Amino acid sequence: MFYREAGDFHTSYPSDNQTFPIRLDRYRYYAVLAVAFGVIPFLINDYWANAILLPFLIYSIAAIGLNILVGYCGQVSLGTGGFMAVGAYACYKFMTGLDIWLPTGPEGEYVRYALPEINIFFSVLLAGVVTAAVTVLFGLPSLRIKGFYLAVATLAAQFFLVWMFNRVAWFYNYSASGQINAPERGFLGIPVTGPATEAWATYLFCLIFTVGAAILARNLTRGTIGRTWMAIRDMDIAAEIIGVNPMRAKLTAFAVSGFLVGVSGALFFAVYLGAVEVGEVFGITKSFLVLFMIIIGGLGSIFGSFAGAAFLVLLPVFLKLLGVDLLGFPTDIVAHMQLIIVGALIVIFLIMEPHGLAQLWRVAKEKLRLWPFPH
Repeated sequence: MFYREAGDFHTSYPSDNQTFPIRLDRYRYYAVLAVAFGVIPFLINDYWANAILLPFLIYSIAAIGLNILVGYCGQVSLGTGGFMAVGAYACYKFMTGLDIWLPTGPEGEYVRYALPEINIFFSVLLAGVVTAAVTVLFGLPSLRIKGFYLAVATLAAQFFLVWMFNRVAWFYNYSASGQINAPERGFLGIPVTGPATEAWATYLFCLIFTVGAAILARNLTRGTIGRTWMAIRDMDIAAEIIGVNPMRAKLTAFAVSGFLVGVSGALFFAVYLGAVEVGEVFGITKSFLVLFMIIIGGLGSIFGSFAGAAFLVLLPVFLKLLGVDLLGFPTDIVAHMQLIIVGALIVIFLIMEPHGLAQLWRVAKEKLRLWPFPH
């Protein structure tokens, strides 16, 4: 009774095929967007931005990207951290002026040409494009292998990319420290990177990319491309028999996933952290963290990506408030408790509810449709 479609009818195919055909769903999401854009920027402070909102928005983009590859197309990937690093370093090179060495000097000597610095907004987008190309390159083995072997191949990509960004000094502009630091850049005259940023500006900047990623993923997954991804996921041989091109389906999934993961990596470096050392920030732990988000949130669900990101971002904050501040436990004990809770939840969800929090939300909506009637 609280959630019902009575009175919702459509007289055209476009209206019936819209993203949220149920009126109540549309109103709910419009309300969420109104609060996100019109209320939170006036209430936000540095703690809420750095501890909760920015990590949630950035991890949501990464989770959506990985969910497209794993949840919708069925291609296992353990290289998310490395692909986020590609986005971060590509964004850094575009922000600081991409330098290219060409053999145009006398006697074949190499001469350095530096391209002009690119606006932060377009640097993030171009970082996503570069990451998409790199992800497709490492996704080529998916045309021949799958399952465990594909997971090992993407895991190898994770270690190779981290090693490359550590060893090749060109990527960090020959800095003595070996880390990259985001220069101060602005969007529409408002600083969004560097020490002079304000919480509301960084929040809105990341929110724009998060909403755009959700809209892109939602429209792709419910269209022809999304249907081919799901056909490959369910049974690739049968999909190929009925006319689905497996090479195109798999590589487009890798490309879209890589683009979103690269955008999240660029935002994670430039807007959230400001300085990055690749081994510490984008190691294998980051790959597993994003994978846990989609497992807990729900494979094959855009809402599940948001739910899983929110859960794993809020869990450390909740445990700190409860364990350290309220009960007085040592910080290391609370950190170990977090690992135990996350591991237990992954096992529970995989056994009892493989579709994660998104399925629990769908069941709750079904119950609300019938309440207070039992049938």
